[in-house]
Amino acid sequence: MLARAVREVEAAAQRGPVRPSVRTKFQAVALLVREERARVRRDETRSEAYRAEQLKRLDGVATILAKAAVRDAALLALLAEDTVVSDAARSLTRDMLRDAGIESAPIDVPPAGPADVVSERRVVPQSVVSRQLANPFLAPDFASTRQSTAGPRRLASWELLDPLFSSFERAGRAGAACMALPGPSSLRAPGGRELMPHQAQLVAAAAAGHRTFLLADEPGLGKTAQALLAAQAAAAYPLLVVVPNVVKTNWAREVGLWTPNRSATVIHGNGDTIDGFADIVIVNYEVLDRHVGWLGDLGFRGMVVDEAHFIKNKNSQRSQHVLELSERIRSRIGRPLLMALTGTPLINDIEDFKAIWQFLGWIDDKKPLTELMDSLEETGLTPADSGFYPAARKSVIDLGIVRRRKVDVAADIPARRIADLPVELDEKASRSIREAERDLARRLVSRYESALAARTSGSMVEGIDHALVRRVATWERKDTTSTKGEENVFSMMRRIGQAKAGLAADYAAQLARSAGKVVFFAKHVDVMDAAEETFAKRGIRFSSIRGDQTSSSRQKQIDAFVNDPDVAIAVCSLTAAGVGLNLQVASNIVLAELSWTYAEQTQAIDRSHRIGQTEPVIAWRIIAAGTMDGRIAELIDSKAGLAARALDGSDEEISSSADVQHEALVTLLTDALTARAGLSSSYETEPGLGTGLA
Repeated sequence: MLARAVREVEAAAQRGPVRPSVRTKFQAVALLVREERARVRRDETRSEAYRAEQLKRLDGVATILAKAAVRDAALLALLAEDTVVSDAARSLTRDMLRDAGIESAPIDVPPAGPADVVSERRVVPQSVVSRQLANPFLAPDFASTRQSTAGPRRLASWELLDPLFSSFERAGRAGAACMALPGPSSLRAPGGRELMPHQAQLVAAAAAGHRTFLLADEPGLGKTAQALLAAQAAAAYPLLVVVPNVVKTNWAREVGLWTPNRSATVIHGNGDTIDGFADIVIVNYEVLDRHVGWLGDLGFRGMVVDEAHFIKNKNSQRSQHVLELSERIRSRIGRPLLMALTGTPLINDIEDFKAIWQFLGWIDDKKPLTELMDSLEETGLTPADSGFYPAARKSVIDLGIVRRRKVDVAADIPARRIADLPVELDEKASRSIREAERDLARRLVSRYESALAARTSGSMVEGIDHALVRRVATWERKDTTSTKGEENVFSMMRRIGQAKAGLAADYAAQLARSAGKVVFFAKHVDVMDAAEETFAKRGIRFSSIRGDQTSSSRQKQIDAFVNDPDVAIAVCSLTAAGVGLNLQVASNIVLAELSWTYAEQTQAIDRSHRIGQTEPVIAWRIIAAGTMDGRIAELIDSKAGLAARALDGSDEEISSSADVQHEALVTLLTDALTARAGLSSSYETEPGLGTGLA
């Protein structure tokens, strides 16, 4: 009966979009296959050969279901374990059982309820369907499952979670909150880049077989690179990475830098553009609810949760989804690589880490799990013993807590470093900005062609006349103030700054929570306003340092940031606050908008990188991916060496802001002309950070 019904479903799927009645039959067959498989396996009255034959026939039916599902992604969603079973499917199931002469019994299906609303939003991208069909019978791997120590549990009757959390408060001074790490085996990453010693230590631990890490290094110590290289060392592919939206693009960029031999795909919205066969799948918390169904079935061998304090509230949807995925991965893979990344100090609000420990498989809702329980048993102590607390704290730390501060590894990192953070703009803003860039490029092309047509003397240049390109760029820059209602390079950069203001503020808020005081620089007042509005909504206290303030008001704002521990962020005008300030209480700087000169950028960073600073300073430069922003950043960096040479006594002219503006226009026009000629170009073909202006 099942074989006949599944053939009918297959034929209907081949004819075109399936009707509701076919979907009902598909789901009923899937339910009965599952129940019949379980019944056959339990039936010990039959011979092993008989059961093997029946299971083989059921696998045949399941294969046809999978082939039918590839023709319509909506059918595949009906195979998920958490799919809501319709009343029609329940009724048809009972009818099929009755027609087969089998006593109807309740089908073990999840009841309808609030989850119905969530399931309606869930999707299965078509490329994921293809990957699942390539391996429809993904086998669990329990080969490396850790076996519990034998014998009775001395601590079985004790309530242990509260004492474990208390151990980090009561024994907080009992040593560093960092597991013992092996020495670095190599400071070279597979991509040819150089690792810092503290990074290489964690990678060596993963290579040695350690599989769970709460990586709580301070921001700027390279947690992303450590996670990616640990996955490489542990062969933890495919790897799932769950991140905040603001760093999603940066994770994909870091994959290319540190593990260039591995492919990464980023889930946007419903995931229509993802590569289902990628080694690394990157998804942000905000869209996780749509994808949690198929993500749990893809066969991940590792999972990384960035900014893991986002899941501290176990009642939140994002926390529940992350814990569900972790549990499903651990149920299939004995010892998967699980990494929680957060810069939040471990001794603050320690119970916030309950969800993180559960994600890592150290505890469940009520008790420590096998590995941690074994370690506690080995201490020979109970919570009634005073020595239990330092021993319990060490037991948790040894499971994989890694915490290093910048001052601890100051010798590893430069005293001042600029780190680019590419961000994806809102779709509407991104589309508008790219169209404006195209308009600007078209105007430049029109000026170029007019000048070329008006040429009456001189030799003709084959291909692009680069000398004329530079002259056109000069004309455009000089005419900027006279262009009415048209985009120019200045208005473009202002629009980009406005579009990324919220994302830059989000990242500054994350830094303030995990690393202490942050200096936030912007060029335009509206960008500062947007950032301050974000901080106010989040309850983050800030100082505002602007050019229109009186001296006394300005000093009051500076003093509040420097002296008040509750004032977490200084929002500064890049031009008004870029000189003359001492803000060395902060070692993290967010550059929300780009300067036009390397010197202006350096002046801003030097507000924190100055005498009295005890930690390495990191400037996080927010770059709008796929826009002029990336190219402007490259141009600014290219002038850095020139400025240094001039200071060393060279007679070469120091770069000015006009140089960067001019070079940006030259590149924009060159890319546009190259694209028109049908040559290789990044313009209007493959937008991306650092590859062109479009």
